[in-house]
Amino acid sequence: MIPGQFDYVRPASLDDALAILRDREGAAKLLSGGYSLIPLIKLRLAQPELLVDMRDLSGLDGIVETDDDLRIGARATHRQIHDHPVMARYPMMREVAAGIGDPQVRNWGTIGGSIAHADPASDWPAVMLARHAHIVCRDAARERSIPARDFFIDTFQTAIEPTEMLTEIRMRARPKGGGGAYKKLERKVGDFATVGVAVAVELDTSGRIDNVGIGVTGVSPSPYAAEEAEDVLEGQVPAEDLFSRAAAAAAARAQPTADVRGPVDYKRAMVAEMTVRAIRTAVERAMSGA
Repeated sequence: MIPGQFDYVRPASLDDALAILRDREGAAKLLSGGYSLIPLIKLRLAQPELLVDMRDLSGLDGIVETDDDLRIGARATHRQIHDHPVMARYPMMREVAAGIGDPQVRNWGTIGGSIAHADPASDWPAVMLARHAHIVCRDAARERSIPARDFFIDTFQTAIEPTEMLTEIRMRARPKGGGGAYKKLERKVGDFATVGVAVAVELDTSGRIDNVGIGVTGVSPSPYAAEEAEDVLEGQVPAEDLFSRAAAAAAARAQPTADVRGPVDYKRAMVAEMTVRAIRTAVERAMSGA
């Protein structure tokens, strides 16, 4: 199918881009990597009046870790995230980056584009929920930080305002005694998730689970935080029966639909299975410091 007509601009600075979003409020669509948006435009499922290409905007692809937090620029590609030396301390995020699409997608696709697009089966939103991340958005007048758990509203819908641009992702730096894992069921390597579960945990000095986060993707209208499962784990000593109870709670929250990827009961069972696997790996990494 041939795309509909649209205007195209390639601003040279962030300020210019934000001014365009302000002046063309509601009519403009941002283009980051483009691997989600371009197919929708070709199918006329998205028909923006104006396409704003972000490729010339500098300073939005940095990856910086401080004593307190990890900051990732919205224009950082999946490949940059996987290869950056800092990310060796965040194996869950390297796992996600390595499993997205094919090399071309990983080289051009960006974390900010993926999060802003908010596909209900994409990988990064689950990680944002598990890590209790904050999504930083800017418009021409202000900057605001939105908790990930308030960010994903519905299918392809987020809390970003029409005049705003997602500029950065912030989360706590990995603490001592912390670990994370992402487990994904997919039809083929690099596919969207049939089920994806991200788990981040910390262990206190007595070995009990503390500050746990669980994000689930692929089985609801939008990614969700499995808060009931988190409550099962919080303050407890790691054990397989505990993991199973938490997994059951995560699966109960799912709202899968039957499609070519499987029937409802199968998908719900796979939420439980992927949750157990992710909790187990996250706890092992927390114990070992890996």
